[in-house]
Amino acid sequence: MDFRAMAAALAATVALPFGLANATDLEVTHWWTSGGEAAAVAELAKAFDATGNKWIDGAIAGAGSTARPIMISRITGGDPMGATQFNHGRQAEELVQEGLMRDLTEVAEKGKWKEVIRPISLLNSCTIDGKIYCAPINIHSWQWLWLSNDAFKAAGVPVPKNWNEFVAAAPALQKAGIQPLALGGQPWQANGLFDTLTISIGGKELYEKVYKDKDEEVAAGPEMAKIFAAADQARQMAKGSNVQDWNQATNMVITGKAGGQIMGDWAQGEFQVAGKTAGTDYSCLPGLGLNQYLTTGGDAFYFPVLKDEAKSKAQDILAETIVDPKVQVAFNLKKGSVPIRGDVDIAAANDCMKKGLDIIAKGNIVTSTDQLLSQDTQKQKEDLMSEFFASASITPEDAQKRFADIIGSAD
Repeated sequence: MDFRAMAAALAATVALPFGLANATDLEVTHWWTSGGEAAAVAELAKAFDATGNKWIDGAIAGAGSTARPIMISRITGGDPMGATQFNHGRQAEELVQEGLMRDLTEVAEKGKWKEVIRPISLLNSCTIDGKIYCAPINIHSWQWLWLSNDAFKAAGVPVPKNWNEFVAAAPALQKAGIQPLALGGQPWQANGLFDTLTISIGGKELYEKVYKDKDEEVAAGPEMAKIFAAADQARQMAKGSNVQDWNQATNMVITGKAGGQIMGDWAQGEFQVAGKTAGTDYSCLPGLGLNQYLTTGGDAFYFPVLKDEAKSKAQDILAETIVDPKVQVAFNLKKGSVPIRGDVDIAAANDCMKKGLDIIAKGNIVTSTDQLLSQDTQKQKEDLMSEFFASASITPEDAQKRFADIIGSAD
């Protein structure tokens, strides 16, 4: 794969007060390759190019589970990029500890990040030993059920208002030749679906006892048994999806081939690119219409240590650009995510984004599993959920026993 491929020149639309004397090219790696994601990246690249520097796009297809090992290998192998995407949380923790990532504390203090970035947990995830090592760019939440209004119309049943109604509508969808639940084959999708069931059905207290407190007894208990029963229902409804990537599953909902998909709010970008209108063509249920809590995870950019002084200065400029209020609005409206600043104008937000903003404004938020669990624990969970959703021979009871063992040894 050619990581040095240059992105097409983009016209500058956001003028930022940065000096041009040390302008240079800066390679940026990320895994945003779907239609909606590419549209959002274009906004970010335009803003950076407006500073006189040049965004060199290093997109890696295959989502984070594919991209992250490549990114980490380059950094540890002595071929670092100028900037790279990771999710909020502990994904770059070891790279920081090994001295391979730049300290952005000066940039953050200059931009008063502690005053404008909300919730502060986003910046806390960038902070190790009191120093800030990343620039948050968005707030993403996993806890959404996306529904095709046309699919339910074709099946002759009302659009569900919650998970229970969705499960009840599955037979009618199947009878009409429509896939009830679309689910891609990548392990992280099944893992995210399961965590969404945990908080949306089980509630905040159960979620935090399992993932924050790492309570093995609760993980093995009757409340989690209800979650595994719901996961079994989801497994049956998702059977026959026959797609791999998340955006392929989203497209099944967009085209009415599937009734719904449990996926993060980044799915909104795909609906927008397809010209679909929230509330008319599709519906969205935060918290699966049950417990309306959202995780405030998302994406952040880290900046590897470079020997080139001009590129190091360009790294600072890109970090400032990412947090700029105008860039925050332009990027997140395309991405389907929520800005990390509490002082920006998002009047153009669609119905689904407004629902998410209202929930966050009420303080109904929880920490994402990317922030609560190590990458090793997350990988163990992914392997288990991938196996569970792929094979009906694994009973919910057996899966729960394995899950409790993982939580009991989690770090």
